[in-house]
Amino acid sequence: MPHSGLGLHHFHRRIRIHQKHEPYPHPDKWINFMDKAVYVVGAIGPLMTLPQIIKIWFEKNASGVSIVSWTGFLLYAIFWLIYGIMHREKPIIFAYILWVTLQAIVVIGIIIYG
Repeated sequence: MPHSGLGLHHFHRRIRIHQKHEPYPHPDKWINFMDKAVYVVGAIGPLMTLPQIIKIWFEKNASGVSIVSWTGFLLYAIFWLIYGIMHREKPIIFAYILWVTLQAIVVIGIIIYG
């Protein structure tokens, strides 16, 4: 198979091209803004679970809160956290550490007070 090396050369060349990263901070103002805003959005989203956490932990009342749904959300967040770690995507890691932590607090509260 003397010609098989040519295909692999092309494949490896494409990998090298693909691995080039954009400059940071990006010269495009919109992309630069989004690179920073993703951390704010990544923090605000998980904070939306705080009313649920307050209801469960301070009122000691988990009635009407679904263990199945929140366990599903937790497993979903764990999957994304692992994905972010594997691909070294800091915004995903940041956001899903928060999601996993807060959703675990909800699930534990449902188990205790449900």
